[in-house]
Amino acid sequence: MATKESLRSIQILEDLTDEMLDKLLPFIETHHFEERDTIFREGDRTGKFYMLKKGKVLLEKRISGKITISIASIKPGFSFGWSAMLDEPLRLDAICSEPSVIYTLNARETFQLMEQDTHMGYLINKNLIRIVQRRLDLRTEQFSRVISRHPHIQPLLDDQDNEIPGNNL
Repeated sequence: MATKESLRSIQILEDLTDEMLDKLLPFIETHHFEERDTIFREGDRTGKFYMLKKGKVLLEKRISGKITISIASIKPGFSFGWSAMLDEPLRLDAICSEPSVIYTLNARETFQLMEQDTHMGYLINKNLIRIVQRRLDLRTEQFSRVISRHPHIQPLLDDQDNEIPGNNL
């Protein structure tokens, strides 16, 4: 069962006041998953936002019938399934890589709370933007690193006249 103290360990909720957490607590559901359990599949419309309390979750993208790539590894304190907050289908598969405890919030109920308490909504959205920015920065760095190692790109990078200031690849 979720408590105010356990919710404080969730990055997106860490700035909320005790009063704000009290408002959220009745809407938090706690779920237990085993290793290799599927939490959701790409295209699902769960209407839920997920926050990992304990364990580890892999976000995966099926790119063919035989190939699946791991996009991210979610660790305790982090959230996933943001598409549900926009009432859109989920874009990845979420699979437990070890036994996990996950808190969920219903997207519609959460938006109603955020509309009632706009300061809470501001804090949640500010934290969400910060988290998304960090993940985008990480993905950009990973993509740049992979591209820089491509055999057709490497000769272009070896040309000193094409250097980009601040590029540490």
